[in-house]
Amino acid sequence: MGRMAADVLIGVVVGVLLLWIVLVGLLWLLRPRDVALGELVRVVPDLARLGRSLVADRTTPLGVRFALVMLVIWILNPIDLIPEFIPVLGPLDDVVVAVLVLRYVRRRLGIEVLEARWPGTAEGFSALRRLVG
Repeated sequence: MGRMAADVLIGVVVGVLLLWIVLVGLLWLLRPRDVALGELVRVVPDLARLGRSLVADRTTPLGVRFALVMLVIWILNPIDLIPEFIPVLGPLDDVVVAVLVLRYVRRRLGIEVLEARWPGTAEGFSALRRLVG
């Protein structure tokens, strides 16, 4: 019985490790490539205002509002797929999840709605547009 429990435990640990490696690989493949990190950092405050505006607006589809709230929870959650202390890769999971959620929001609302509600500069919206496709 003890040997079988140890085998199961080892199997679970190996499975979790393999899953983690696959997820990190997917995050690396899905990372935004055509927007510089500096551009991303500059649009974060405008993105936060846009997100807050969309969540507060009752005409925004519930799925979009839910995705944006879950994104905030994901970013604020201290437990990450890739620990933040790992250089370059640390914040990668947060960035990729944010990009995926923003692409979902763009598909649901349309780029025109996002542009009409964008609280920042035209250059900032241009960076967002490249980011979300």
